[in-house]
Amino acid sequence: MTSSTIDPAALLATGQRVIRREAGALETLAGCLGQSFSDAVALILQARGRVVVSGMGKSGHIGKKLAATFASTGTPAQFVHPAEASHGDLGMIAPGDVILMLSNSGETPELADMLAHARRFGIPLIGIAGREGSTLLREADVALLLPTVPEACETGIVPTTSTTMTLALGDALAIALMEHRQFTPEHFRTFHPGGKLGAKLLRVRDLMHREPPLIAPGTGMPEALIAMTRAGFGVVGVGGADRHLQGIITDGDLRRHMEGLLTLSAAEVMTTNPLTVAPETLAVEALAVMNERKITCLMVAGSTGLAEGILHIHDCLRAGLA
Repeated sequence: MTSSTIDPAALLATGQRVIRREAGALETLAGCLGQSFSDAVALILQARGRVVVSGMGKSGHIGKKLAATFASTGTPAQFVHPAEASHGDLGMIAPGDVILMLSNSGETPELADMLAHARRFGIPLIGIAGREGSTLLREADVALLLPTVPEACETGIVPTTSTTMTLALGDALAIALMEHRQFTPEHFRTFHPGGKLGAKLLRVRDLMHREPPLIAPGTGMPEALIAMTRAGFGVVGVGGADRHLQGIITDGDLRRHMEGLLTLSAAEVMTTNPLTVAPETLAVEALAVMNERKITCLMVAGSTGLAEGILHIHDCLRAGLA
């Protein structure tokens, strides 16, 4: 086929049909959820071990994603390939675990050894399949039947709609477990320390320097300049022995007091009531404040006004917040 024979309108129509068919399938799936869904969540909550997810082929790819979703949202999980399970990996599945098995037909032969292992050791089994009365759903302690809807391809042979429903159903289980456990963004960050996602969940306290440059109000400006230069932040905080932040001296303050600067005290040069950020503030919010105010540093102070640290814009950039 040459480019001259391609019909863009037909391609667009196919894309729209596939998406609408899969979206409709998800609506049907949502309407079909019942007691078995709640039973599956309860079974996982009662488990002392992990959720062991398994599936063959396309179901296996979906299973790997679901295992990762469970693990990152507070439900310990791992994926075990059914073929590898038959060659030793069954040892990864132990009493206390729960098996979540995926198979659209419910008759995938590679799952047989894992089914037998579950029955032998009394390991609870949750089955997700699209064929009522299939071996998987008959053997399962909790059977989750996918509704009968056409695949997205016109031939009906390519796993598309069925895998989309399986993925959505697994996600629904994971989020139901997550919300029941009151899993917070702070917990989520524990499992996502890297990348943009982890960076966006960082708090100021995670990035701040815990020894902010701080001088007494009566400090002479020659000494204040030395402290400011030594710290390397371009600013110095002004506070008493109790570390209560009274002001801040920046490059701008120095320029405004150039005449007779070295004869003045820190209290005479500082900007009072400086802008601060709380340590529990999201670092991405602190970065937005610095960008908006066109500044490079923020003093960190708690509700009592005590200086607890200093956050530089470079700390946020190194953490991947930009």
